[in-house]
Amino acid sequence: MQHDAKADDQTVIYTLGREELVLHQRYEIASICNDLILGLVFTVGSICFFFEGTVMTVGVWLFVIGSLQLTIRPLIRLHRHIRLKHLPASAQDF
Repeated sequence: MQHDAKADDQTVIYTLGREELVLHQRYEIASICNDLILGLVFTVGSICFFFEGTVMTVGVWLFVIGSLQLTIRPLIRLHRHIRLKHLPASAQDF
């Protein structure tokens, strides 16, 4: 599998044999994937609350994980807007 990133840092291309997987706006994709997983975690966690004992404990942990994902969500958006850029070395660095 080969990985190529274009200059705009928004498109990532993975070459898989004779196929290419092209990801446009990778931070938007990361945000969408996080939201999808978040929805699944909270749904399963909610269903676990219908049961007693260990299953309810699993539900509580899923809610904790979902809450952490809610924290990750704005971090993904922030990272999309703020990037560190590596500057080339100059004579002033010495």
